[in-house]
Amino acid sequence: MSRPAVPLEQIRAQVEACTKCPLADGRTQTVFGDGDPHARVLIVGEAPGKKEDELGVPFVGAAGKYLNQLLELAGLKREDVFIANVLKCRPPSNRDPRPEEIQMCSDFLRAQTRAIDPEFIVTLGNFATKFILRTDVGITNLHGTLQQAGRFKVFPIFHPAAALYDPKKRNALAADFTTLGQLLEAAAKERAAQGEENADGKDAEPEAADEAATSISPDDVAADAEQE
Repeated sequence: MSRPAVPLEQIRAQVEACTKCPLADGRTQTVFGDGDPHARVLIVGEAPGKKEDELGVPFVGAAGKYLNQLLELAGLKREDVFIANVLKCRPPSNRDPRPEEIQMCSDFLRAQTRAIDPEFIVTLGNFATKFILRTDVGITNLHGTLQQAGRFKVFPIFHPAAALYDPKKRNALAADFTTLGQLLEAAAKERAAQGEENADGKDAEPEAADEAATSISPDDVAADAEQE
């Protein structure tokens, strides 16, 4: 049975009060996430950096500015998406997240995902990709390929910061964000077509629809609610 979604502001309060791991001792503030609470696209990064720790907002440094440019290739603006990280506190000296830190922080990202209920999850870099997909396969092999995690479409992409240190990754990032835009457009068209088909079906067969409606029992509704 799936858990009910907790409102984002309630999750934010839990994050701000969290002292589960030692990262809480060194943080300036938590970095909960930012963007449209009903976004079609949830972007998941690794962990806050120095600038993010200071401002409490994800992706506000050089990598964040580059991410804004990449989003435009997908036909998106920053306010169209929700951006979060696996970790909500900055690791010292921007070191890699440790397994125990990811484990203790993971419930927050899961709760955010349930609350936002995105159509696509874009994972940036190794840590986000491996966590969301529960895989040991690295981002080099997975980037630019559409994956599935439960009911969510997952699209792994290199972390924008990687291109700041390795310019060769810029072409891959640009190509992957362009592909993301194409996937979003195709999904929107598919939903629209299904909506038209459903509308046509209701108009063409009202009696059949009425009969089907009367055959649904409260037990059927409960069973549907229990499915993720």
